[in-house]
Amino acid sequence: MLFFCEFLWLADFFLCTYMKQYLIHAFDAKDKNALKRRLAVRPKHFDLVAELNRQGFFIYGGAILNDAGTMIGSNMVLQFETDLDFENYLLSEPYILHKIWRKIKVYPFVLAKVD
Repeated sequence: MLFFCEFLWLADFFLCTYMKQYLIHAFDAKDKNALKRRLAVRPKHFDLVAELNRQGFFIYGGAILNDAGTMIGSNMVLQFETDLDFENYLLSEPYILHKIWRKIKVYPFVLAKVD
């Protein structure tokens, strides 16, 4: 788990929480309209990721490409205080709601700290 502290003035105390990190490895559906559907939903996905980033939950992410350079999936690393918070994210993820991601694996993850 990553130790994450927010520096808040609370009677000379720091508010500290443990943030669990999750690696999402997801492949898109393979129907002939999969890329078209992905591109249609992409702005909603980016809006959600931007909000996660503002809240400090997004670590990194990007598209998986095939040999031709076409998007065929995604990798993301997110962090949340609880598994329930992560599950709530999954319930709101546009790529899941619109059945863009069809094969999804989630792994516990720890981002390496390199000085």
